[in-house]
Amino acid sequence: MGAMQPWHLIVEPAPLLGSWNMAVDEVFFRRTEEKPRTFLRFYQWERPTASLGYSQEAAKVVDTAFCAAHGIDIVRRMTGGKLVLHHREVTYSVASSDAAVFTETLRESYQLISRALLKGLSIMGLAARLAETSPPAYVKGTMPCFAFPARDEIEIGGKKIVGSAQKRTGARFLQHGSIPLEKDEALLAAVSRPGESAESLGMTSLSEALGRPVDFDAAVGPLVQGFADFFGVTFERYALTPADKEAVRALQASRYGAEDWTFRRGTAAR
Repeated sequence: MGAMQPWHLIVEPAPLLGSWNMAVDEVFFRRTEEKPRTFLRFYQWERPTASLGYSQEAAKVVDTAFCAAHGIDIVRRMTGGKLVLHHREVTYSVASSDAAVFTETLRESYQLISRALLKGLSIMGLAARLAETSPPAYVKGTMPCFAFPARDEIEIGGKKIVGSAQKRTGARFLQHGSIPLEKDEALLAAVSRPGESAESLGMTSLSEALGRPVDFDAAVGPLVQGFADFFGVTFERYALTPADKEAVRALQASRYGAEDWTFRRGTAAR
C-alpha cells in the first residue's frame, strides 16, 4: 500500500482538556476538505473525561451527579459509538480525505486503521486480533464502549484493548479511539448508567496485557511505526497554526465546552 504523500503527524504528550481535544479533532476533519490529506494525532486527557457518542442520550448512559462530584468532565463527540471514559490512555485520531488510501466506506477504512493499530501492538509484543462479532445485547444496549469488543475492534484474549468511533461525510472521515495504558474498571462502572458492575466489563490495558507499566511515550512510538509499516507512509510533524487554534477555540466555546451541545439542550446539538 503506498500513500501518495506524507501524512501530518501530531503527537501531544501534555494532557489537554476534553473539550479542546474534541475541537482539535473536528478542526483536522474540516481541514481535510481543502485537499486530499491525512492527519494522524496522538493525545492525552487532563482529567478523567466521559465522552458520549454523538446520538447518545446523556441521562441514559452517564451518571452526571457522580461525574460532577468527582471532577470528571463530560463531552459529546462528533463521532458515534458508546460511552468512553478517557483516563490514563493513549487516544489516537485519524482525519483523512484520501480515498486512494482509505476507500470511501466506513467499514473498510475502519478495518484498515484497526490493522495498522494491530501492527503497532505487535511491535510492542502483543498478540491482538480483530473481533469477529458483537454480542447482540451490547449492540442494542446502553453498556459502555469497553464492555465488549465489537466487530472489527481489537481484542487480546477476548478482552477489548482499543475502542474506536468514526464520522464520515463522503470520502472524508474522522476516526478516533481510546487505548488504555492502565484500566480503571471501578471508575468506569461508577460513571456509567444504568450501573455496570466492574466485573461485567470485558476490557484490558497495555500495562495489564504486557505485564509491565507502559506510559504514553512508550506506546506512541510503536503505534506510529505500525501506521508507517502498514500503510507504507512517511510522516511530517505538524503543529497547530494560529488559524487552527482560533478555529479550535471557537468550536470549544460553541460546541464542545457548551452544555447545550453536551446535554442536547435547545437546538445546539441538532
